[in-house]
Amino acid sequence: MDPILSWRSRLRPRFYLGFVFLSPRLTEREKTKIGNPKEGKSQTKFSIVLITPSPPQSLRLTWKPIYLAVLVVGLLKTLPPLYLYRVDRPSRMENGMFTVHHTIGSVLCCKCGIPMQPNAANMCVKCLSSENNITEGLLKRLELKHCPECDSYLQPPRNWVKLQLESKELLTFCLKKLQKNLNSNKARMVHAEFIWTEPHSKRIKVKVKVQKEILNGVILEQTYPVEYIQRDQMCEPCSRVQANPDQWVAAVQLRQHVSHRRTFFYLEQLILKHDAAASAIRIKETDQGIDFFFSNRSHGVKFVEFLGKVAPVRSRHDKQLVSHDPKSNNYNYKYTFSVEISPICREDLICLPPKVAVSLGNLGPLVICTKVSSSIALLDPFTLRHCFLDADQYWRASFKSLLTSRQLVEYIVLDVEVIRSAEVTIAGTKYFLAEAQVARVSDFGKNDTIFSIKTHLGHLLSPGDYALGYDLYGANTNDIELDKYRGLVLPEAVLVKKSYEEKRQKKRSKPRSWKLKSLSMEVDDKGRIEQDKKISDYEQFLKDIEENPELRFNLSLYRNKEYQQSEMASVTDGEEVPSVPLDELLADLDLSEDEDGDEDMEA
Repeated sequence: MDPILSWRSRLRPRFYLGFVFLSPRLTEREKTKIGNPKEGKSQTKFSIVLITPSPPQSLRLTWKPIYLAVLVVGLLKTLPPLYLYRVDRPSRMENGMFTVHHTIGSVLCCKCGIPMQPNAANMCVKCLSSENNITEGLLKRLELKHCPECDSYLQPPRNWVKLQLESKELLTFCLKKLQKNLNSNKARMVHAEFIWTEPHSKRIKVKVKVQKEILNGVILEQTYPVEYIQRDQMCEPCSRVQANPDQWVAAVQLRQHVSHRRTFFYLEQLILKHDAAASAIRIKETDQGIDFFFSNRSHGVKFVEFLGKVAPVRSRHDKQLVSHDPKSNNYNYKYTFSVEISPICREDLICLPPKVAVSLGNLGPLVICTKVSSSIALLDPFTLRHCFLDADQYWRASFKSLLTSRQLVEYIVLDVEVIRSAEVTIAGTKYFLAEAQVARVSDFGKNDTIFSIKTHLGHLLSPGDYALGYDLYGANTNDIELDKYRGLVLPEAVLVKKSYEEKRQKKRSKPRSWKLKSLSMEVDDKGRIEQDKKISDYEQFLKDIEENPELRFNLSLYRNKEYQQSEMASVTDGEEVPSVPLDELLADLDLSEDEDGDEDMEA
């Protein structure tokens, strides 16, 4: 607001009394004759004129327009220049109303005598807190039933809730036990937060802030701590397991009838990443699969549903009566879920049955399995045609592999000619059709047998490279589905993937820069006998992870602390050997090591 008129301190001391009627919008003529009351008698609306010693920062009016303003001004020579301001009524386009800041007076406390803002009790906050204790009668110590095995808390009467320390859920669980006591004492909870305690102290402390009316509408606010004592008490499932570890309720028997365990290694990593077996009370490794034991039937059903989302499986279930109470009509059963995984694995050579081939648009009949998830990806290596089979389609007309990965033979590539017009992309992986001349590595120095074949690895192979494939020239295939195709001419060889075995021999004694976690499983006696076979299958699984980026996309790889890369190793090894990039690795968090390190530093 700009000043309308000002007087200097040269004016003689005098008192000014006048009635001023002004319109909301002052003109230049009205500004000069503001002291004449006759100029504005005919106006019905007016503004308020204020005379202040200094320009105010903000002037706002909350009351209704006043039609009469009485100005009493005393001017003295010692006063600084006075400024005259006009405050217009807010127009209709403005959002808020002008308000004037009211100054609140102060009174003296009736107890200690310090200045304070007046209230109904005429006492300051410190005196009110000393005279009244609103936390009297409120609970300050309670007990929580805690299961040390599964880290859950008892929610009466029989429910157990799994909660983590200093979580929002645990804070809500603790405050619910206080709410009834607060309501009975007519107190209202305003804020609550945890007070840090040692994890092994069996104590949970919460700082609670409450409000309560004490005198003539005066509301007092105070803070007090509440201590929760954890009493160890095993829940029913954990007590049953401790009494008898074999006392399970549901068992999931996972099986796959193949000659290797690479599928189970892959499923183990998926289970660890998604924490699917967190509720299992025991895991046992058998000859042809893994058994999972659960204390609840719903946990077993949930685990079977997870397996159906990551692999082509079929399942059946059964139950056995354990006990029966005729008085209460209660039955106790043991449930068993039998889950069978498809015997089709990645890199297997398959001869499709005639009916299946016709239903897939005359695909094949010789195809290669390129990927296995909830569906099976099949690729014709001679025409680059491909298709996907889900679990229902496969089990409706199931078939087996003609040759498996254990029957792969190493070839050396002599010549490659890529057919540029033939190219396909399957699940992010490109394939180029090419004509190649290959020879078996085992024939070197014995004969000059050379095979001219078609392959889908035209984008990977170059003359002088090694490749793994199936030797149909010297293989003795005894397959019922293959015999149904009369007049079918089999190729001499089918290449499956590029081989890096010769280049890996230089790094055989060196550790990998990454590692995998594993489930804690019990191994039966037969599994211990075939330990060498398991180690070779696991090593082949690690090689597949290095060679296939799509395979490790769904896995969690961790950094190996024992690995130390040297400059000479990076130069001599070359870049052609497939490896896992460091940016794909996760840091392995080990709290026990950190705690030991902290203790050593303190010592």
